[in-house]
Amino acid sequence: MIRIKTEAEINILRQGGKILAGVLNEVAKVVKPGVTTADLENLALKLISEAGGRPAFKGLKMYNRKHFPTALCTSINDEIVHAPALPAREFKAGDIVGIDIGMEYPLNSKKSKDVYNRFSKKGGYYTDMAITVPVGAINKDIKKLVDVTRQSLYEGIKEAKAGVRLNNIGRAIQKYVESQGFSVVRELVGHGVGHEIHEDPQVLNYAMKNSREDNIELKPGMVLAIEPMVNLGKWHAREAPDGFTIVTHDGSLSAHFEHTVAITNDGPVVLTAL
Repeated sequence: MIRIKTEAEINILRQGGKILAGVLNEVAKVVKPGVTTADLENLALKLISEAGGRPAFKGLKMYNRKHFPTALCTSINDEIVHAPALPAREFKAGDIVGIDIGMEYPLNSKKSKDVYNRFSKKGGYYTDMAITVPVGAINKDIKKLVDVTRQSLYEGIKEAKAGVRLNNIGRAIQKYVESQGFSVVRELVGHGVGHEIHEDPQVLNYAMKNSREDNIELKPGMVLAIEPMVNLGKWHAREAPDGFTIVTHDGSLSAHFEHTVAITNDGPVVLTAL
């Protein structure tokens, strides 16, 4: 079921999204050779707590019934997504790291209770975002991968308009990525977000058949996590032995960017903007 958010709910999501963007910005600043994923995790937990939020991923039950162990996904090089930040791993010069973060905000506050989010025991609303960060200097091919993935996100966001079909988002992302010589991951997709961290609809990063039932019309009040995942090599992915991390099948590098976006009558609004 797709949950339409009210204007008041979107305003709270915008507040939480701005805070989350600030947290991720501070975490990204720390990335350099010799820093560990645990360093990022500890900083994120501290900043989220100070902001009056709760990490959305930590303890989240995954598709395999395992509970995700950390607040951050810190996916290095050929890891596409879902790499836990613990146990700690050290960054090396030339790496790239995808940092994925979600937050529930505000917790048990009068503001959220007035709006009445009946989907959360703590009354908060969820936002979700990701960036890919270079560790020191990276070569031109890897830089292009990161830049193209970032831009593909905005190509998708441009299409997130009331009255158009969901397929417009994925088609725009795929067209841009493939025009630049890269491939879009198919096994993983974006999603609705807001009342819960994962909601309907699924947001594909590639074109579906227009006739599919889930090629819905976008309506004001929908909130989507749009998140292209792009590989330097082929698009195929597989699960790593830890049962969480998804890696490229051919060992090629991967990049990931994500924003939480509201569909409005005035066009798409990025809720996870600084």
